[in-house]
Amino acid sequence: MRLQRVMPALVAGFHAKTTRRVAGKGANRFARAWMAGTSPAMTAGWFLAIAFLTPPAIADEAFVTAQGADALSIVDLSKMETVATLPIGGKPAGIAVSRDGARAFVTSPEGKFLTVIDAATRRIEKRIPVEGGPLGVAASPDGKRVYVADLYGRRLVEIDLASGAQRSVGVGAMASGVAVAPDGKTIVVADRDDNALSLIDAATFSRVATAPVGKHPFGVAIDASGARAYSANVESDDVSVVDLTARKLVATLKCGSRPYTVALAKGRIFVANQHGDSVSVFDAESLAPLETLKVGEYPEGLAASRDGARVYVANWFSNELWALDAQTLKVVGKAETGDGPRAFGAFIRETE
Repeated sequence: MRLQRVMPALVAGFHAKTTRRVAGKGANRFARAWMAGTSPAMTAGWFLAIAFLTPPAIADEAFVTAQGADALSIVDLSKMETVATLPIGGKPAGIAVSRDGARAFVTSPEGKFLTVIDAATRRIEKRIPVEGGPLGVAASPDGKRVYVADLYGRRLVEIDLASGAQRSVGVGAMASGVAVAPDGKTIVVADRDDNALSLIDAATFSRVATAPVGKHPFGVAIDASGARAYSANVESDDVSVVDLTARKLVATLKCGSRPYTVALAKGRIFVANQHGDSVSVFDAESLAPLETLKVGEYPEGLAASRDGARVYVANWFSNELWALDAQTLKVVGKAETGDGPRAFGAFIRETE
């Protein structure tokens, strides 16, 4: 039986709803529009009461937001197996794991909140209200602050985790992906409907520049040196390379259909192509195309292990997380996840 799956405009990164008929299992999946007008009246205590989880593992893990399941799937990457499921609510999408692996942060655009999770014990610490449409999320290198893109409010929100204080800075229309430079000094936000990236000075929390990119940038990444930012541009089917010192576009890489996210590993650029069911791979130095890898249905979230040996891709329609060898470009593992894995952000947790 062929089933119709519809992605709402704001999630897909383009205005008109896209419809795709695919052979598959289960019932119709409809990821509801963010502005559904509902806000779950649930408390952090309720979440804790129902979160029956397995004991924490010592292997590296993937924290995968499963939007259809309203949950977070935690995958043991040594076994490529989902070992825990944590109810979140509010149609979770964005994810950021702190660099020390201590906490994970999940955005719920429909619920208008950020969930803070103790990653080691897999317990919810608290839920922080964030007005508008919280989507992209990133943590400061020291783990003391979290940055959340408000899809509807043309702003980036900074949350001080110790005090709970929030402040915001204006960015472009439909703020989507967020990335923080390794030194924590620069924050990059994808301004989807402005076809640009906003560059934020973290110390003053002010927008210091904008850089025009391709059409409808969504996912963003910054290289290990903090020299370049990369945006996946959903409607122009390309990736923009931005020099962060010069604050300007320096290259455009054509890739597959509807690129959504970018990850960097082993001197290579990896791009998840939603409609292509593929990942495009480029050489990061020469920017030459290397390969196009077939993956699962509707790949979205993309992240690399810290050593760069593996790249992980969350496939929204096939409910799977795939592991790719960043050097050989071979598929080396697959894991089932909760329904509708998005994993939009830095979702890999290292335990050592």
